[in-house]
Parts: sequence; C-alpha cells; structure tokens
Amino acid sequence: MTVMKKKLNKTTKSNLITYAMVVIVYIIVQLLVSGGAVSSLMKGLLVPLCVYSILAVSLNLTVGILGELSLGHAGFMCIGAFTSATFSKLTNGVIQPAGFRFFLAILVGAVFAGIFGLLIGIPVLRLKGDYLAIVTLAFGEIIKSQCNEIIKNIVNVIYLGRDSHGIHFSIKDAASLGMDADGEMIIKGPQGITGTPTDSTFTIGIVLILVTLFIVLNLVHSRSGRAIMAIRDNRIAAESVGINITKYKLMAFSISAALAGVAGVLYAHNLSTLTALPKNFGYNMSIMILVFVVLGGIGSVRGSIIAAAILTLLPELLRGLSNYRMLIYAIVLIVMMLFNWAPKAIEWREKHLAKFKQKKAVKEEA
Repeated sequence: MTVMKKKLNKTTKSNLITYAMVVIVYIIVQLLVSGGAVSSLMKGLLVPLCVYSILAVSLNLTVGILGELSLGHAGFMCIGAFTSATFSKLTNGVIQPAGFRFFLAILVGAVFAGIFGLLIGIPVLRLKGDYLAIVTLAFGEIIKSQCNEIIKNIVNVIYLGRDSHGIHFSIKDAASLGMDADGEMIIKGPQGITGTPTDSTFTIGIVLILVTLFIVLNLVHSRSGRAIMAIRDNRIAAESVGINITKYKLMAFSISAALAGVAGVLYAHNLSTLTALPKNFGYNMSIMILVFVVLGGIGSVRGSIIAAAILTLLPELLRGLSNYRMLIYAIVLIVMMLFNWAPKAIEWREKHLAKFKQKKAVKEEA
C-alpha cells in the first residue's frame, strides 16, 4: 500500500511539473509581450506554437504510447479545421457570447475528427508497421485533395445568406436569395467560406494545451493506458491475459484524432480563410509533426512540447543570420536526435539522473 502511494505521488508530481512548465512559459511570454520585448512576427507564432504542441502530444499518444506509426495526422487536423470553421461562420452572431460559440466549435471539431479517427481506425488498426504508415499517409492525402474538390464542386454552387427573416439558400446566384439590404452572406459561391471569426488567442491555446496534457497524461497512467502500453510492448502477451486489443487501440487512435481536430480548430480560427486551408494539411505537415515527436522522444509527452516549441521558434529566431540560419537549424536537429537516441547519450543521462536522485534521497533522509 505504501509503495503504491509513493508511486501515485511520483506520477502526480511529474504531471504537476509538466503543467507548471506550461504555465510558467505562458507567464514569461505574457510579461515579455506586455513589456514590448516580443516582435509582431514572434507574436504571430504564438498560436501556431500552441497548435503544433497539441499535435505533437496527440500524435505521441499513437506513436509513443500505442506504438503505431501514423502519417496521416494532418488529415484529422484538416477535418477539425473545416467542420469548426463552417460551424463558426454559420452561427456567427447567432450564438452569443463569442467565447461560448468558440467552445462549441472546439467540441464540433473534436467530435468530427474523433469520429473519422474511429472509422479509419476500425480497418486500419488491423495492420501493423509499414502497412499502417502507408494507409494513414494515403488517408491524409485523400483528405487534403478531397477538401479542395468539395469546395470546388459543392461550395461553388451554394449561396447561403442570413437576414432578419431567417436563412436564405440558393444554388443559382446571390441575387436569387432575396435578402434584405442589411443581410449577411455566409457562403458566397465560388468565393467559398471566408471570414471565419478569429477567436484563437495565445491564452486559449495554452488552456487547450493544458487540457490535452490532462487527457493524455491521465490516460497514460490509467488502467486503460497500462493496457495500451501492454499492447505496444507485446501484443500476443497482452491478448493472452484478456486485454481487448481492438478496443484499446481504437480508444487511443480516436482520442489522438480528436485532439488533432482540436488543434485544427485553433489553427482555422487563427487564419479566418477556409478555402486556403487544405493546402496546409498535406504530407509535409504530417512529417513535421512526426519530427516533433521523434526529436522530443517517443513516449515523452513533455519532450514533444519542448521539441515543438524549439523547432517552431528557431527558424524565426535565427532569421537575422541569413545564409547560416538553416545550417544552424540542421545542426540543432542533429544534436537533439543524438541527445535523445544515441546509446552513449542515453547512458550519460541515466548516469547523471541516478546521481541526482541519490543526492536528493540523501537530503530527504537528513
């Protein structure tokens, strides 16, 4: 009983440290912004930084905790972005206040992305290794290309407006809507859906990061999380002791997809333009998210956030170095990779960590 209590205390302490790190960084950034020490360019990166952090943590749930390689994570982000942007545009001015509408948009994006994750996961998670990676990659590319086709073939012929008499719909032209002069166009045919409310802020992004961490960390240290990691370590052994393989793999995959959808909501409401979004959700985006996970340490939730922050901010911080910028960026990538994965580096870290724990134990006994 005492051992279990110590273990729980250790887990809780580790989680609290992770939450505290995020909150401290938020406070420091807010102080720098209020003091005028942050450029407008860096301010523009704060929301994307939150987006990439959420994506990295959510993908780590699939790659690090479940042990399956997914290359279609940007596809779930795309679904969350589109569904939430459409919802916000349709309900803008109808659902008040704006904060409550954005909260509902987050739920809409998460639910739709989670549903797609469940539907894709049912057939896909029967595959393993390279086969799973190829299928999820194909899914991401299908989502990216078909979003463009949907806008081109469907939205181009839809005209939707709203005035004091209600909602007006037409597939002919804007004039046929018969709206009042003060009416508002929601879908403008070939122009698509533009003017999505820019509700995303750095503060909301930090809150969503904390929510993501709470969900993932509590899942990892729960009974379900232990079952998921048992499947990762040895599928046959896990199945032999009665663990439902399909259930727990679908759980991890759909939660990861839903959290990617939340990141998509934050991303969409930071840009305000729906028609340009599909171009940003291709193979390169999925690979970039995977790089965050690998460099931060597969299975390390805290490392995913740190890697996402460093690799998002570094190119802009080095912009003044001109031709040497990408060289230094590449060197940082190599150093991070060696630090996390080289056997000597792992041995060095474990050695010094053991010394630190030993000294701490001595101090507590004294």
